[in-house]
Amino acid sequence: MSGSIAQAFAHNFLGQSPRWYKATIVGFLILNAVVLFTIGPVAAGWLLVIEFIFTLAMALKCYPLMPGGLLLIEALLLKMTTPQALYDELLHNFPVILLLMFMVAGIYFMKDLLLFLFSRLLLGVRSKAILALMFCFLSAFLSAFLDALTVTAVIISAAVGFYSVYHRVASGNDPRKDSEFGDDQHLPSRHHEDLNQFRAFLRSLLMHGAVGTALGGVCTLVGEPQNLLIGHEMGWHFGEFFQKVAPVSLPVLVAGLVTCVLLEKLRWFGYGTLLPDNVRAVLADYAAEDNAKRTPRQTAALLVQGAAALILIGCLAFHLAEVGLIGLMVIVLITAFTGITDEHRLGSAFKDAMPFTALLVVFFAVVAVIHDQHLFVPLIEWVLALPMDQQPGMLFIANGLLSAISDNVFVATIYITEVKQAFLAGHMTREHFETLAIAINTGTNLPSVATPNGQAAFLFLLTSAIAPLVRLSYGRMVWMAVPYTVVMGLLGWYAVSYWL
Repeated sequence: MSGSIAQAFAHNFLGQSPRWYKATIVGFLILNAVVLFTIGPVAAGWLLVIEFIFTLAMALKCYPLMPGGLLLIEALLLKMTTPQALYDELLHNFPVILLLMFMVAGIYFMKDLLLFLFSRLLLGVRSKAILALMFCFLSAFLSAFLDALTVTAVIISAAVGFYSVYHRVASGNDPRKDSEFGDDQHLPSRHHEDLNQFRAFLRSLLMHGAVGTALGGVCTLVGEPQNLLIGHEMGWHFGEFFQKVAPVSLPVLVAGLVTCVLLEKLRWFGYGTLLPDNVRAVLADYAAEDNAKRTPRQTAALLVQGAAALILIGCLAFHLAEVGLIGLMVIVLITAFTGITDEHRLGSAFKDAMPFTALLVVFFAVVAVIHDQHLFVPLIEWVLALPMDQQPGMLFIANGLLSAISDNVFVATIYITEVKQAFLAGHMTREHFETLAIAINTGTNLPSVATPNGQAAFLFLLTSAIAPLVRLSYGRMVWMAVPYTVVMGLLGWYAVSYWL
C-alpha cells in the first residue's frame, strides 16, 4: 500500500512531465540548499536564476509556473529573499499585472474584428517579405505609443484565430463552433505537411512582431516602463526623450526592418516559410463565407469592437489612465453592447492571461532574490570604475547581459540610481550623465531580445496559447532572435560608443 502511494505521489508530481525533468527539479531543490550553506547566498542566487531560466526553456515540457514556483518557495524558506521584498516588487510592477489581468481579456473580445482585419492583410499581401515587414513595422509603431504587451496580445489573438480556423476545417469541424484545435489526433495525414508549414509561417510572423515591439519601444518615453523611469530621473519630456535617444534608436530601427526583409529573402534562422496554398484557400473561403453570412447583429458587434479599439488607442496614446484600467473599460464597453452577459463567456476571456500573470509574480520573486543578494552590484561598480570614454559602451553591454536574464525595469532602476548618485556626488558632468542614461535605456531594450525572459512581450509570447500550437519553444525563440540580437546589439553598442 505504501509503495503504491509513493508511486502515486511520484506520478502526480509535475503531472505528465518526463521523469528526467521531474528528477532535475528535485535535484535543483536539493542543490540550492547545499550551495547556500556551503558556498554562500550569492552563488545560490545565481544558481537560482539559471534554474529559473531552465524552467522557461522547458516550457513545453511543463508550464514554468509550477517548477519555478517550487524554486521560489524554497528561496523564501531559505531566506534568500522575504515575502515583504516580493510584495514590494509586486507593488512596484502592479501596473504590469493590472495590464495582464484586464487588457489581454479586452483584446480577447476584439478577436472577431482582429480576425477580420488581419485576414484582409494576410490574404491581400502575397509577398512574405512585405507581409513580415508590415508586421514588424506596425508592431514597432504601435509599441512606441502603446504597451508592448498589448501589441503582442493583438498579434497572438490574430494568430490563434487563423490557426483555429484552418485546424478545425482540416479536421472536418465547423470553424465557427468551439472545438479542440490543439490536438492533431483527428487531423487527416494529408493535412500534416500543410499544417507544419503553416506553423512555420506563423512562427516567423510572431517573431517579427515581437521584435518590432522592442524596436519601437526603445524610441519614446512611453514605449517601455523603464523609459518612463529614466525620463523621470532625467527630467525629459516626450519630445526631448525621443530626440536624445534618436541617434541610437532610429538607426537600430532601420537596421531591424532591413534585417526582417533579409531574413525572409534568405530564409535563414527559421524564417522565409510561405503560406501554403491549401491554407490560403481555407482562410479565403472562410473570409468570403463569413462576409456573405454576416448578420446585422454581427455587423453591429464588429462596429462596437472597432469603436472600442479607437477608444483604446486614444486612451493609451494620451495616457488617460493605467493601461489595465483602460483594458477593463474595453471589456465593459464591448460586452455591454454586443450581448455578452453570462459569466462563463466572461471567464473564457481571462483564461489565457491569468497563468502568465501568476508566472510573472514568480519572475518578480526571482528579481527580489537578485536585489536582496546584490547579484548585480559588482558589475555596476566595475563599469563605473572604468575611464569615462569607455563607460557608455560597457554600460550598454552590462545592461544588455543583465536584462537578458532579469527584469528590464529592475536593471534600469538599479543602474540609473547608481549613476545619478555618482552625478550628484560630482563625479561626472551633466552631459556624461545624459550619455549614460541613454546607454542604460537602449541597453535594457535592445540586446535583451536575445532571450524570452529578456523582454516581457517575448515571455508573454512563449507562455501564450499560440506557442505550443506553432511549436515555438524557448530554444527556437532564442535561435530565431539571434540575427536580431546581433544586429541590434552591435549597432546599438556602436551608436552609444561613438555617435552620442
